[in-house]
Amino acid sequence: MAESLKNIAQSLKDANKKVQLIYAFNGTGKTRLSREFKELIAPKNHEAEENEEESGVKILYYNAFTEDLFFWDNDLDYDVDRKLKIQSNNYTTWVLVKQGQEPNISKHFQRYTNDKLTPRFNEQYVVKDKEDRDITIPAYSEVRFSFERGNEEPSEFVKISKGEESCFIWSVFYSLLEQTISVLNVVEKGERETDQFNDLEYIFIDDPVSSLDDNHLIELAVNIAEMIKSSQSNLKFIITTHNPLFYNVLFNETGNKACYMLNKFEDSTYDLVLKNGDSNKSFSYHLFLKQTIEEAIETNNIQKYHFTLLRNLYEKTANFLGYPKWSELLPNDKHTYYNRVIQFTSHSTLSNEAVPEPTEPEKQIVKFLLDHLVNSKYWKEEIAAAAPEVAEIATT
Repeated sequence: MAESLKNIAQSLKDANKKVQLIYAFNGTGKTRLSREFKELIAPKNHEAEENEEESGVKILYYNAFTEDLFFWDNDLDYDVDRKLKIQSNNYTTWVLVKQGQEPNISKHFQRYTNDKLTPRFNEQYVVKDKEDRDITIPAYSEVRFSFERGNEEPSEFVKISKGEESCFIWSVFYSLLEQTISVLNVVEKGERETDQFNDLEYIFIDDPVSSLDDNHLIELAVNIAEMIKSSQSNLKFIITTHNPLFYNVLFNETGNKACYMLNKFEDSTYDLVLKNGDSNKSFSYHLFLKQTIEEAIETNNIQKYHFTLLRNLYEKTANFLGYPKWSELLPNDKHTYYNRVIQFTSHSTLSNEAVPEPTEPEKQIVKFLLDHLVNSKYWKEEIAAAAPEVAEIATT
């Protein structure tokens, strides 16, 4: 049933589940949903802000807006002192300044990136502005990164990649969550080290660190699941993702959960469909790719990116069936030829290759290879043997 995101957010609140997992493809509206849910649980109170009254925190959320608290100063004048600036708020101040979580943040960050890549937070210091006035730089308002060399030789500060930056920001948030859950696990409120989170009801996590490789993504999902299971309070968790592997690990590692798929319609309304089972069994990522390619073939609207989707479909199917290489599912005759066509077309990088409209022979290859996959034993017989419920969906 078509609904607004505000109504979807209300339904998540009404579900009253310990854990709610939401799968949605990129661009569907996961981040917007997190904002709608935040406004539902803790709407802005401008009068309280004007009177400097502060109510208890009701929701912590990680999404694209969380990353906006961090921005780069690339030292354009000298190109030496590159640092990530931190916009201070109640959360970052509590986890960095009051709780001293710097060691844990570094530990989590290095776990997902490189054990030699070390974040270094600043201490408070004073600098002069252009008019020779003193400006105090607060502690933990900047972080620099360097590679440890195992000796006393100073290391150059580096600008880390976007993926590493996302890992660092997630590590800050994850350290906050761990400490918050630890605080709330103390039953007697008077014995807690802070009362800031006494009113906390929800933690909303939207697609954390999508740039991780599969091994680290699995580790991240397991860590989040362990964190959830360690929570002994009434905290509720909502997690959204576009990654089937991340979704499946959380599905298998968490209990007392409700699982959904979020869909978006052309009129910008939404549908939150209750699902049972992991992604392969309950909403079939294979089926979505198959349907998308079939619609392009039927309307003669095959574009270059459909080769990428076709390869993705072969990869997912091979992974599901246990084949080490997706190319093993290609037709035996002209095996090398079809492999090169898909590889070249889906990974073209030169500017003169960036033509969105494939040739007619290329379009026919898409149709032929899709038919070969879904009409062969790989799709019908072996998937049926492995998971009959998937085959029933996939062949309809």
